[in-house]
Amino acid sequence: MMARNSRKPMKVSPVRNSLKSSSFLIERVQNRLEALRPGDQEYIESSLRKDFADSLDIDEAFRKGHEHENRWDYLLGYSPSAALVALEPHKGETHEVRIIINKKKAAEDQLKDHLKAKARIRTWLWVTTGRRDFADTEKMLRLLDQHGITFVGPRVLAQHLPRPLANH
Repeated sequence: MMARNSRKPMKVSPVRNSLKSSSFLIERVQNRLEALRPGDQEYIESSLRKDFADSLDIDEAFRKGHEHENRWDYLLGYSPSAALVALEPHKGETHEVRIIINKKKAAEDQLKDHLKAKARIRTWLWVTTGRRDFADTEKMLRLLDQHGITFVGPRVLAQHLPRPLANH
């Protein structure tokens, strides 16, 4: 039986292609959504799962050395647009909004020395684990939008994912 990581990488590999060759993260990139912890694939609409070329558990990758810091969960390579998508499954409560914003800021800092100069994360998605409980949903959504984070609710749908960039 072949090990999970021994399969040949897909031709379109947005996460791998965005990382510097010197980054220790390259060896942690997995095909498809294999880097997601058990059950976390369920937060992505089942018909879309095949559209992800590769994935990286950045929470686990940065755990050592950043034990007491905020860490974002995943970096995903979305094939149709060859885009990087950051995914954070996290409970959806008012007091968690600042934590999500801090996780994004920490991830940007943690990834800056690993991403190639032109690489960028096109979409930052927060998917709720469990019920959503926001005191002021409109205010919370505005605050997240100001920080470039999209709250998607219980599942990532096609409308949340980046479309291919238009050729100029």
